Amino acid sequence: MLIKDLYLSFGVQEIFDGVNLRIDENERVGIVGNNGAGKTTFFKIVLGELEPDSGKVILSSGARVACLPQVISDEVPDMSITVFEFISSARPIEKLSEELQEAYNHISTIMDERELKEEYRKIEKIERKLDYWNQYSAETILLKILDGMDISSDMLNKPLKELSGGQKSKVAFARLLYSKPEIILLDEPTNHLDKKTKEFVISYLKSYKGSVFIISHDISFLNAVTNKTLYLDKNVKNMELYNGNYDVFVKLHTERELALKRQAEIQEKEIEKLQTIVDKYATSSGKRKKMAQDREKKLEKLLDNRIEITPETKKAKIQMTAARDSSNVPLKIENLSFRYDKNSLDYIIHHLSFELFKGEKFLIVGENGIGKSTLLKLIVGQLKPDEGEIILSNKTDIGYYAQEHELLDSEKTILENFREFDLSERNIRSVLGRFLFFGNDVYKKVEILSPGERSRVALAKLSLKGANLLILDEPTNHLDPETQQIIADVFKTFNGTMLVVSHNLEFVDNLGIERTLDMHTGEISYYDKKTVEHYYKVNNNGK
Repeated sequence: MLIKDLYLSFGVQEIFDGVNLRIDENERVGIVGNNGAGKTTFFKIVLGELEPDSGKVILSSGARVACLPQVISDEVPDMSITVFEFISSARPIEKLSEELQEAYNHISTIMDERELKEEYRKIEKIERKLDYWNQYSAETILLKILDGMDISSDMLNKPLKELSGGQKSKVAFARLLYSKPEIILLDEPTNHLDKKTKEFVISYLKSYKGSVFIISHDISFLNAVTNKTLYLDKNVKNMELYNGNYDVFVKLHTERELALKRQAEIQEKEIEKLQTIVDKYATSSGKRKKMAQDREKKLEKLLDNRIEITPETKKAKIQMTAARDSSNVPLKIENLSFRYDKNSLDYIIHHLSFELFKGEKFLIVGENGIGKSTLLKLIVGQLKPDEGEIILSNKTDIGYYAQEHELLDSEKTILENFREFDLSERNIRSVLGRFLFFGNDVYKKVEILSPGERSRVALAKLSLKGANLLILDEPTNHLDPETQQIIADVFKTFNGTMLVVSHNLEFVDNLGIERTLDMHTGEISYYDKKTVEHYYKVNNNGK
């Protein structure tokens, strides 16, 4: 991959400014940088979905590129096809085999020698494609991927439209691996992976014969897979390639920043010294004037080559406070049942009962498709139960964080998404500033934001709700480790009640969870880290 004179801006917001870089083929590259540095935007340029203002990204001729985005949307033309049909269609073997058979059948009807040669060239081309797609071993490869990704026979027969969010992510990942591209782009690939599946993906990617580019906040995953790290510097709008995985990058980058800072300090002292001499003897005569002129030339040279120290990255300053006390039981679930297909007897939630107590932090666990996100949507009123009741006290104020950010209006700007609050623009800007949106940032449309930036917008809106019952669906997805720690500290000290779905064990363990609901059994137990950790290891985590 060759990046040549790449420049891109969104209005007055510069993303890349004159990037020049070469990345060799068959490298496994981790892409890191602050939220909003342009990581996902870079992927869109590589995919041809976004045209830079100038410059270009040049790939090997004919290279096939496949991308796993952070958010899996329902953009498949026919969501009624089965999981197996969707995954297996990644290799057009059946279609090519039919074309090959038609070509052989056509040969028997050809009388012209030139046309016959042309048909044989066509056959040769189809056979090369079938060889690329491993016609005779494709089924074995597919079964290995399905087993490694822990996709069961039951799931293979399900229509795509019946899958949960986490299941869709896992299925899309399996299809991408099976599609055999020369270049793989992965955007937060471990958000929905359990330990077993993650280990399979690591092994698969380490032996992959092609280039792999990974955007991830999962440091252990980056360390295990990557051998290069591409750092996107938001401050100078540039990129720099480091040899080594994430830990090596951090060490080298930190050492470099410290060395640069020391050089800058020495340089500033020299500038100050030279400036003092110039100021003192500029109006003198003779040797002193000559000395002042000599020092002035040195000063000009130093100023022309002055080391610019990148300012430290600002940290989010998040506050989350309940505006009023709730009752002692803010939420009660009684005999709740729900099914998506009203003609089916297959309930995703069946006879579930529990209650939350004022001030407690309550965790929901369960495998993919068990109904965790469905339960949250029932509680906030996005879905209606088939049976049972959801009882909210008259003092309960709900604040809901949706994992897919569907509560944000993507066609509006950040600022316009806050019009529902009775606040002046100045006050809204003050809040957004605490979530690292400054100046013209507020005029960006949500649709062009990175998922990490959208997460911060959603958290900013949540902070203004003043809710005393927070319903959180995977709140750490898309956030960098530093911001994850910040929100963990904020939620830990939150003075209201909290209902959480999260696959992030470290985040969960820092919250001060008191009780856990197992969606598979409906049983409630006191929080125990080892028990939850074991559950996360043996079950598929996600929606």
